[in-house]
Amino acid sequence: MSTAFIRSWFAQICALALLCLGMAGTAAHAQSVTADQFVKNYTEDLLETVSKNRQALANDPKKVAELVDSKILPSVNLQRMTALVVGRYWRQATPEQKERLVEEFKGLLVRTYSGAISQVKDLKIEVKPLRAAPDETDVVVKSIIVRPKGEPIQLDYRLEKSGDAWKIFDVNVAGLWLVETYKTQFAGEINKSGIDGLIASLAEKAKVADKSK
Repeated sequence: MSTAFIRSWFAQICALALLCLGMAGTAAHAQSVTADQFVKNYTEDLLETVSKNRQALANDPKKVAELVDSKILPSVNLQRMTALVVGRYWRQATPEQKERLVEEFKGLLVRTYSGAISQVKDLKIEVKPLRAAPDETDVVVKSIIVRPKGEPIQLDYRLEKSGDAWKIFDVNVAGLWLVETYKTQFAGEINKSGIDGLIASLAEKAKVADKSK
């Protein structure tokens, strides 16, 4: 299996994982629910939404980007995720650098998952009962992706609760955590060019992506 195929599949599944929580996020404040209920209650709505709008999403990347930005990212703790991705270097960053890192990482997520969401199809998610104390606010929700062909795929979420709202800050696909995957990439960039070098690299990739649209 090629590296390109693995990356594409990883992006698609992470897109589905983030979209699940994004769609659920609109009702997160309405009532207090457990993390597994939060994920499970809205999975069917997600799959139906993607199915009904597949053609529009496939034909108009801007619609997908708008969906990611408006529906998914509000249900993600971007600052915590960015801090985890940057790792020990986060403590060395200035407030201005931290702000830029969060903004550029947000852009990276939007670009990555905008290109993957429209490709997600014929999948079902089975959420496992949450094994955590009722008052825990930092939990892992385990699930599996059932495909028409092939073995089920492990899909886990790390979520935190603030008030009545659950937010995602990491996703595990078949043993690969999203944060750890990006952390390895970012560490190499920081070791080579520093925090400002990483910011510049992400900003340049964003410019290239914008020109290609």
